[in-house]
Amino acid sequence: MKEDYLSWAVEHTKTLWWHDSVEPAELARGIERGAIGATSNPFLSHQALTRNKAAWSAESHAVLSRDLPADEKAGALMSIAIKHAAEQLFPEYERSDGKMGYVCAQVNPARPGDRQYMRAMARKFSEWAPNIAVKLPATAAGLDVLEDCIAEGITCTLTISYTVSQVITIAERHRIGIRRAASAGTEAGRCFAVIMIGRLDDYLRDVAHDARADATESDIRQAGLAVAKRAYAIYKERGYETEMIVAALRGTYHMTELAGAEVIMSIAVPYQEMLISPDLPQEERIDNDVPQDVIDRLSQMPEFVRAYDPHGMQPDEFIAYGLVQKTLAQFHESGWKLLENFQG
Repeated sequence: MKEDYLSWAVEHTKTLWWHDSVEPAELARGIERGAIGATSNPFLSHQALTRNKAAWSAESHAVLSRDLPADEKAGALMSIAIKHAAEQLFPEYERSDGKMGYVCAQVNPARPGDRQYMRAMARKFSEWAPNIAVKLPATAAGLDVLEDCIAEGITCTLTISYTVSQVITIAERHRIGIRRAASAGTEAGRCFAVIMIGRLDDYLRDVAHDARADATESDIRQAGLAVAKRAYAIYKERGYETEMIVAALRGTYHMTELAGAEVIMSIAVPYQEMLISPDLPQEERIDNDVPQDVIDRLSQMPEFVRAYDPHGMQPDEFIAYGLVQKTLAQFHESGWKLLENFQG
């Protein structure tokens, strides 16, 4: 009997995957299916907290009783879901000697340019459990904090990232942090670089409609894949220590077309269900290029060029990329702000 696609990918390719949720029951199912880490954001943390109000009432009430400033309250409440997820993943962290088994803990998305604030928050979050990957924005400030964290031995995930230039810069700053750690006699932190390919597709679809671009829906659905494949080729060529995470899937094709890549796929529950199928193509496709005519049509949009070109943006431009601002606002309004206003 032919095995399901997700099992095939785990057993027969170099592709790994993390569970895209910190809700305990969902995460348990993900671990059973082969997930070796968990991603999160303020929205997912708030979702886990609200779904487990009864089970975590003592912990949440302990936080609420402290009358903390709003951002400290949000972080403390988020820690409840994150610490539970870290405990669930700790066996994988031990089994892999600290290579996997991480859960992400994202800093306040409302402060993506505040180095001192994010650095202090990162140090605090890293103390929650040994297998925390502090989630920082891929902005100029976030990259500075990344380098410091790596040098101090703090593992990080860089998010709000959609472009080849962002993930290359993440890997280069990771290397600098590794060198600084070696000079100080410290074990360097690990680093995971996210490409949110589905969000890039969504953004470019809006841009294409607004600009009346020639790009078709089929072209748009390949935009994030083109960026991920180009970034992956550069990672392999340069031998970066950073591990790439492909996130924000919008269909099974986002996984099947990257099959065979040494990347981590971040898979939400609905797409896990779709991938537990024997009918998807079980073949490695990472080396299949996106057709040049598709790239040509997409390249009529400057916003795609900025994402696809390795030199499309400089670090001080990352924070102003439209999709960066859009996602930061979403994570704040639909996640962090809800945690600040959480009443138990």
